[in-house]
Amino acid sequence: MKNFLFWLENARIYSLPITILNWFVIFIYSIKENGNIFAGLLALVGVSFAHMATNLIDDYFDYKILIKNEEYMNSAQNCKCAYLRTGKTSVKELQTAIIIFLAIAAATGILLFFISGCYVALLALAGLIIALTYQKFSTAGLGEIAVILAYGPLLYEGIYYVMTSRFSYEVLILSIACALFTNTILYAHMLMDYDGDECSHKITLCRKFKNKDNALRFILVFYTLSFIFVSIYACISNNNFLYLTFITIPLIADLYRCLKQYNQDKTQLPKIYPWHYPLDSWNKIKNTPEASFYFRFYYSRNIVTFFMLLTCIALILK
Repeated sequence: MKNFLFWLENARIYSLPITILNWFVIFIYSIKENGNIFAGLLALVGVSFAHMATNLIDDYFDYKILIKNEEYMNSAQNCKCAYLRTGKTSVKELQTAIIIFLAIAAATGILLFFISGCYVALLALAGLIIALTYQKFSTAGLGEIAVILAYGPLLYEGIYYVMTSRFSYEVLILSIACALFTNTILYAHMLMDYDGDECSHKITLCRKFKNKDNALRFILVFYTLSFIFVSIYACISNNNFLYLTFITIPLIADLYRCLKQYNQDKTQLPKIYPWHYPLDSWNKIKNTPEASFYFRFYYSRNIVTFFMLLTCIALILK
């Protein structure tokens, strides 16, 4: 059990609430369409382990890049692949953990195949392909596309299908709105990794903009497109409660300011206000060199969390 908890931490279980919240949005939607609750809960297990397996796979390939050159290792965030860099575990053990996490996800997929229908196999195959090729997408500057596909149509239509045995164009639009917003966590992370990725010649979407200021401005495109799709969905579903999600706009402006400060000084830690919380294990982190990075990462995650909760409320109130 101790070893399993160790790997859950390495797989960044702290990022799992975003997956759960995305799942909860479509779970609520599907329940209102008389969906199979057990199938939806079972799908959550599979999706969660697939997500964590993807994180571990990403670490595996990132570490292979880092160990090629000491300059790459020194330029990367201290928290990147920390459990490997500090010798707490080995690459071989990481490979074993990846196989176990994927096996758990596959087992739930097999059960859902018999419960919900044959399309589960295609959905699971698409998820596996994204998990195994995400690093290729990422190093080509297309990681955001993989995330939007995984957290958008694949997750939402997938959960909706296993619960109702059908697909929906309304679900597709809702999924794009939520996936674009969710993607901002990844984008903020990559923006803060800009210098390390530049040093290791890793081509991310941020680096395609040639400098950090241009890359920072592009995060607003994801937020704007998300609100556009929210508005479209609100119109076609006649659910004006969805406009509650616009409450997040002041928080987005604040995050933008914090990321701009980070571009200028990685060590700069803004004054922390109540709306920035929760900040995981902050008492342990706040006096470390990684505090500035984690603060902004957690804040970007919290904004997405608030957006998803407001979306859930809107669906319930309709």
